[in-house]
Amino acid sequence: MSEHLDAVDARILDLIQHDAGLSVAEIAERVGLSSSPCWRRIKRLEDEGVIQRRVTILDREKLGLDFEVYCTVKLSLPTKDNLDTFEQSVKRWPEVVQCATVTGSSDYELRIVTRDMHTFDEFLRDKVLSLSLVSNIESRIVIRTVKNSTAVPLGLVSPYVSTRT
Repeated sequence: MSEHLDAVDARILDLIQHDAGLSVAEIAERVGLSSSPCWRRIKRLEDEGVIQRRVTILDREKLGLDFEVYCTVKLSLPTKDNLDTFEQSVKRWPEVVQCATVTGSSDYELRIVTRDMHTFDEFLRDKVLSLSLVSNIESRIVIRTVKNSTAVPLGLVSPYVSTRT
């Protein structure tokens, strides 16, 4: 797709990945189009799957969800059925905000958000360990977040987008 990303598409993507609340009229004005052609470009980018969805990012701390943990999870026996069972379970757990299959000595890396350490402990006991699939969990509590971005580095695929700081 990046080879088909012209300057206008790249600027549209850059704008909406940093502020999905912009109206089509605002985006159109910033990229030098009228609203209809701008809307058609956004629609095409959605239809092609480049734009997956638009979301609102909430302030976890203001909601009392400021306990964040990264966990590596090793399954006892990483068979296809066990991997599928674990992954389907993870998708149902709202505390897990990210999950990735990783290389190395673990099978998964989870990013978990809860209210506090006690809620995290309940999550581990009642959900993760109750599956009886896990042989090892290593948890790292986040002390301070240095960077947290949902934006992808468009400058790596398009010369039309400058690097934001």
